[in-house]
Amino acid sequence: MVSEKMVIGFLGAGGIARSHAYALNSLKYFYPEVPEIEFEAVCSARKESRDAFAARFGFRKSIMLDEFKSNPKINTVLILGPNKVHFDHLKLALEMPSVTRIYLEKPVCTTLEEEHQMALLTAETGKQIQVGFQYLQTASVREALAFWNSGKLGNPIHFDLKYYHGDYLQQSYRDKRASRLTPAPDGGAMADLGSHGISLLMAFLGENLQITSAFQAGSFDDVPEDSDLFSSLTLVNPENKAAGILSASRISSGTGDLVTLEIYAEKGMLRYSSHSVDYFEYYLEETGQWTRQVVGSNYVPITSFPSGHVPPGWLRSMIHAHYIFLTGNDTKTFVPDLKHGLAVQRLVRETAGHLSIYRKSIQENGKK
Repeated sequence: MVSEKMVIGFLGAGGIARSHAYALNSLKYFYPEVPEIEFEAVCSARKESRDAFAARFGFRKSIMLDEFKSNPKINTVLILGPNKVHFDHLKLALEMPSVTRIYLEKPVCTTLEEEHQMALLTAETGKQIQVGFQYLQTASVREALAFWNSGKLGNPIHFDLKYYHGDYLQQSYRDKRASRLTPAPDGGAMADLGSHGISLLMAFLGENLQITSAFQAGSFDDVPEDSDLFSSLTLVNPENKAAGILSASRISSGTGDLVTLEIYAEKGMLRYSSHSVDYFEYYLEETGQWTRQVVGSNYVPITSFPSGHVPPGWLRSMIHAHYIFLTGNDTKTFVPDLKHGLAVQRLVRETAGHLSIYRKSIQENGKK
């Protein structure tokens, strides 16, 4: 049994915070050895929302930022507020002497200056920092990554990753999520959805991916031109020359919440889709055969609850992300640390520059 009690403080009381509260409360049902958890405090800008959150989910206190920072009981902080305050909240958490663990939702920051400062701030810290790319903890993705790392498919040649949904086609949804329509890289499809795709690609192909070009599509009167609704990147790994495409969309009708990954390699290929989340597939040139590797909710030997064959879900991967965060007891998985988060953020930031160039070229061509 992990002996240290986790005294937890939330910075943020919105929808994603509710998901994290659920995940933390669920750990004891899935894993035989988890630390004792105490919900100490929740802090957010609006008193009404944080008071309601604290009462509903069992936090002892609903407090302001200054009181949160001076609370000596908190040893674990989850940063769950709006994108634009992630850097400031990380800085605050790093300055709290009692804090040893920090869970930072993506994106880790929103500007180049914040990236630089964040790298300096965390270079010498002994605190554990994990970034919220929980798709990496989907059972099928974990198994697919382990298979890829076995080397059976050889070196990558080209790849394609899509993360699509269509909710922002609806005016009512755009009105409800207006704070997500800020200019890139703070907002937009690539920051919100594509960052998860970048994280997945980097887990498989390395963190040195480079953008060679970008474009965007989709236009609504109530959406700023520099907040991408659909954007696509062409990427290359300079080390092995593998190249491919990553697309993120908020306006792809009929897709639901779709993540697909295909990697074509020297000895075969691998593919995964969130529409068939129970398995991944691979093809071997040597045998000329496809294999469907059924995974379900298999996290054995760490846990077998509720059963390996039970269909997995989005919240299940978040529960496992919190298990890793609090215990470190999964050597098989890819843990997205701050270095990984900053590598993802580099591409999110560079995307904004490439899209600006694209928009300018379209405007200039339109004048000819």
